[in-house]
Amino acid sequence: MSYASLRACVEDLERHGHLVRIREEVDPYLEMAAIHLRVYEAGGPALLFENVKGSAFPAVSNLFGTIERSRFMFRHSLDAVQKLVALRSDPMQALRKPLQHLGVPFMALKALPRKARFSVPVAEMQTQISKLPQIHHWPMDGGPFVTLPIVYTEDIDRPGVMRSNIGMYRIQLGGNDYVQDKEIGLHYQLHRGIGVHQTKANAKGQPLKVSIFVGGPPALTFGAVMPLPEGLSELTFAGVLGGRRFRYAYRDGFCLAADADFVITGEVYPGENKPEGPFGDHLGYYSLKHEFPLMRVHKVYHRRDAIWPFTVVGRPPQEDTSFGALVHELTGNAIPDEIPGLKAVHAVDAAGVHPLLLAIGSERYTPYLPTRRPAEIITQANAILGFGQLSLAKYLFICAGEDNPQLDIHHVLPYFTHLLSRIDYTRDLHFHTQTSIDTLDYSGTGLNTGSKVVFAAAGNPVRELCTEAPTLQLPSGFEGCGLAIPGVLTVQGPKFGTYENAARELAQLTTALATQPLDNVAMIVLCDDARFTAETLNNWLWVTFTRSNPSHDIYGVNAFTEHKHWGCRGPVVIDARIKPHHAPPVEKDAAVERRIERLFVKGGVLG
Repeated sequence: MSYASLRACVEDLERHGHLVRIREEVDPYLEMAAIHLRVYEAGGPALLFENVKGSAFPAVSNLFGTIERSRFMFRHSLDAVQKLVALRSDPMQALRKPLQHLGVPFMALKALPRKARFSVPVAEMQTQISKLPQIHHWPMDGGPFVTLPIVYTEDIDRPGVMRSNIGMYRIQLGGNDYVQDKEIGLHYQLHRGIGVHQTKANAKGQPLKVSIFVGGPPALTFGAVMPLPEGLSELTFAGVLGGRRFRYAYRDGFCLAADADFVITGEVYPGENKPEGPFGDHLGYYSLKHEFPLMRVHKVYHRRDAIWPFTVVGRPPQEDTSFGALVHELTGNAIPDEIPGLKAVHAVDAAGVHPLLLAIGSERYTPYLPTRRPAEIITQANAILGFGQLSLAKYLFICAGEDNPQLDIHHVLPYFTHLLSRIDYTRDLHFHTQTSIDTLDYSGTGLNTGSKVVFAAAGNPVRELCTEAPTLQLPSGFEGCGLAIPGVLTVQGPKFGTYENAARELAQLTTALATQPLDNVAMIVLCDDARFTAETLNNWLWVTFTRSNPSHDIYGVNAFTEHKHWGCRGPVVIDARIKPHHAPPVEKDAAVERRIERLFVKGGVLG
């Protein structure tokens, strides 16, 4: 079935036992987010908050909370969408297997946006920003935020829906210096299409018209996060996935998604910025207060039966993890097909997505040589770091698929075991310094600024990784030695002070380690809590790759620099201690946790 509205989806989920209603009044200040987080962690249902304190609108969350529920919502179109994306990558499939693709042309008709001439449900009523659910997610957040917005802009030189851009950029509804009901904050990061649109509008000295769709059929929400192959529109994709053409209309020069629950329209003027944030974000830390575009509110539209959708992000995994899993199912080899020889790439959710990429490539340059070493995979690594949002990656690990054809990119532990047993640190580390990284990553030297490193491995194993932590003699101030994964140790160090002090501390540590047997150790992570970091795979991934800047925080045992190439003859050492310039991690409010307990006790709605 195709959903004509968010309410139709909510009712369908409820009929099939995928949604629970919460009828008692709930405070949007921290309580709703805390309830959502607890239910998500338990693998629970979608939640419909019928009585939101301070707002007449109900709110729904956790719609995409499990991959099974995500598949359920799109159960009638998933197969056809996968075939359509596959045809984009390999059009000859339709000729080789015509019977399997008979329905694709009919499904593709849903891709064409349709102008609504009579029925525009979202334009029936209007409200104000302050009357929307003012959901405050984490204690240090700068105000209430929209966390599932579909931000729509058009190219001022080539207007129209077919050349538009939609993206999910968080919106701050109040707080800081925003004038209530008249101004909101528009946060967007690097490599987003809206930036191109704003640049063109600024060059002409004109404001950029922005429409923020909230709610509507879930395919529209999912379309806003879909990394599509070149030439495919997010709106056309949403039509195919939802089995219903995107319906739109214009009011006062602004595009409205006819089936959305809410549309906030407004303009962004050249040079008008205000402080936005802080906001507890998907790396598990707060993104801090920075200047971002100010949007002057024009009107706030809503349909009569409007429901406000939201999600909560924090240390992964969270609900957006299901987005990523479904993206992988739908796109398959869309990205590898764009880079010759690349077989698979995986942004690791537990490390915050952009900080860590794993890849499997091919080594075909010199099949005539008996000894194999990274060559073609270096070319593929460079292509990855120049490809769309993958270019925001900070750590890229890449290995040659020929060394283990059974290696699965999504099985993180076996992947690291394979690569770390093969990597030669005298040649296989490649740094990119003074470059761009993810806006939300505060491990670098400034906003959007940091470094990258490629770990490349090809050929036979060069070490057998230890499966128990050896006993090491550590300098004063260093203690504890845990085994995070085979070949990777965690060491607890003194609190980080300055990079000058760190250089001296790491010199002491690596000098001490150079005299000890470490042939079976590939990596040592210096951290604030060795036991916590080694406790689970996810802890190690999160601490190591969100708290380090490769150019500043990678050291090595018996390190050297030769002709501007850095390497080491012993294990690599990553300083993943918290630095003074890092953003604080998000933490739950204990008092709020106690208050929401009423819903989870035996006999409670969620008990």
